[in-house]
Amino acid sequence: MSASPSASSHGSRTGVWLIGARGSVATTVVAGCAAVTAGLHPPTGMVTETPDFADAGLPALPSLVFGGHDTVDCPLPKRAEALAAGGVLPHGLPSAVGAELAAADREIRPGGPLPGDLRDEEALIAAFAADITDFARRSGADRTVVVNVASTEPVPTGGALPASSLYAAAALRAGCPYVNFTPSTGLHHPALSAPAAASGLPYAGRDGKTGQTLLRSVLGPMFAQRALAVRAWSGTNLLGGGDGAALADPAAAAAKNAGKERVLADTLGAPVEGEVHIDDVPALGDWKTAWDHIAFDGFLGARMVLQTTWQGCDSSLAAPLVLDLARLVARAHQRGLTGPLGELGFYFKDPVGDGPSSSLAEQYAELKRFAGRLADDADADSETGFAPAPAPDADADGRGARR
Repeated sequence: MSASPSASSHGSRTGVWLIGARGSVATTVVAGCAAVTAGLHPPTGMVTETPDFADAGLPALPSLVFGGHDTVDCPLPKRAEALAAGGVLPHGLPSAVGAELAAADREIRPGGPLPGDLRDEEALIAAFAADITDFARRSGADRTVVVNVASTEPVPTGGALPASSLYAAAALRAGCPYVNFTPSTGLHHPALSAPAAASGLPYAGRDGKTGQTLLRSVLGPMFAQRALAVRAWSGTNLLGGGDGAALADPAAAAAKNAGKERVLADTLGAPVEGEVHIDDVPALGDWKTAWDHIAFDGFLGARMVLQTTWQGCDSSLAAPLVLDLARLVARAHQRGLTGPLGELGFYFKDPVGDGPSSSLAEQYAELKRFAGRLADDADADSETGFAPAPAPDADADGRGARR
């Protein structure tokens, strides 16, 4: 993706390394960034393109360059054509941004571990980290943000690092800030706690809040603030595509549902009766229907019900948030911020760090304050472009952020 005049005059580029780089979300991220940059479509859904963030010093969209890991070999242009056929991408967009899709596809490297791969954890982490650092060197990126948008994995058992944690460890090893947009383990594995703390890197996550839980984070506080007693809150998700297939595994679905239930418990003050069911419906493709049934009591015990139906495309809902997060975390890294970025809880079901836990309005207010914090010295930064953040003083242990 070519840089804008203001970005190219300083030679500033920001890398976005996507785990699950040939999936629906990643493909929509790359195609969407190219479309907005070219003026083909407005930045609908991108919070960072609203006036509240104009002075935050975020990297410009034209300065973003993409690469990533994936275990499948379907080229991004072909994947984009399939998404356009399914109505996820506008008709004609894959050909209009074909050069950008092809450029990103050339920067995708094989992920893992695949069946039969005999490499141990250290070898896999080292290989993944080398892929990321090689990409940064080739692309000329001042910094690279690693974003996990791969399919949800089951909660791990035992001490072995799951795939998401191998990639997270590789991000630390490569000196890159990290975002976990999935409910998978990532940096949450106990073995990565010390390396993450020692890395001096900012990180954010986990599990992007795009549909049903987004609505819950608005409705939950409404019931609590109006002193209405919620008796039960049940939900059903019907979805297809890669997510539907992945979440057909009960263990993966359990990891996904944990964040949905946590939002309700946080906003209502206690757990309530009811469950969320996730059903794989391949015919739906990348589209999802989420239905909620809320039973609550009003004054003098009057029994009432609220039902909601959310129909949307997860890839289209997620992609602008991924672009937001990549820009915000890159800027945080440039500003020398470290550790969990609780101020980005607005984007997540299960946010890391300190900050409002579930209320969307409170989280947005915190996000705007964070934008103001990033804006400090933005004018000075613009004089020199993005300078690399200082390297951490201490190295982490063998599984983490060595250099």
